[in-house]
Amino acid sequence: MPKDNTRLGLLMMIGFCALAPASDAFAKILGDGIPVLQVVIARFMVQLLLIRRNLWTKRRDTWMSGNRIGLVILRSVLLLVAVSFLFLSLRYLPLADAVAIAYVMPFLVLGVGWLSGDRASPLTLGLCLLGFVGTLMVVQPSFSDIGWPALLPIAVAIFFTGFMFTTRKISKYIDPIDLQAANGICAMAILLPIAIFGHAMEIPLLTLVPVSHVQLLYLFGVGILGTLAHLMMTWALRFASAPTVTPVQYLEIPFATLYGWFIFKDFPNGLAALGIVITITAGLLVLRYSKNSVA
Repeated sequence: MPKDNTRLGLLMMIGFCALAPASDAFAKILGDGIPVLQVVIARFMVQLLLIRRNLWTKRRDTWMSGNRIGLVILRSVLLLVAVSFLFLSLRYLPLADAVAIAYVMPFLVLGVGWLSGDRASPLTLGLCLLGFVGTLMVVQPSFSDIGWPALLPIAVAIFFTGFMFTTRKISKYIDPIDLQAANGICAMAILLPIAIFGHAMEIPLLTLVPVSHVQLLYLFGVGILGTLAHLMMTWALRFASAPTVTPVQYLEIPFATLYGWFIFKDFPNGLAALGIVITITAGLLVLRYSKNSVA
């Protein structure tokens, strides 16, 4: 079992923050032309293509023993639901807004961690609060303007919180690539029957549609970047607790804002720019004052 290495875990989480919103940006580019179900299927199907083929033979005894198989399935379902809600929210919200509203998640993670005994330090709690203030300044979310779609990223936060704690519980025992493979297998077992049912019943939202070569490239981009991002997160949680790495996730906001500006021409105003600086500062201070365990 690998020992905790807080600094390495935090660096892995930064990698997640850079890659995850890039995957989301590709999903948003696809827009309303491709059903959300089809985008989610592509996300997890590509994941299966990227993992090792000996999952069921060489190391199955490692993660199928005891109650781990149940946790693996639970983790897969939580991720599937979170990703689906996130991609759906991107149909209604700007990229940075959707990501930022989902950042009620650190409070959920820290709250659950506090109750379970996996507690963050007062400094980490303070930096998390500082990062959240920066987040609000970046996107200036207004539920009165956005309406009900603003609730979708909150659902993402709830399910992703469960995903993170489940990942932390089993990631020390199971190889991250194997976990990704299990995610892909569970997702396909759930999504393909839904797609077959939707096609048979002629339900537009659940029916797969033909895609162009460019759209196919974007679908592969969603899958490749999403898979690499969650590998990074799994490795992060292998070396550090969820409350420790959660504040660093605020760095996903500046990355999402950058991609939104570059791809969708969403220019942040002066207050948002100040918020980006505050958010980055909070994340870097977590790195600066974290204690590195011996690997």
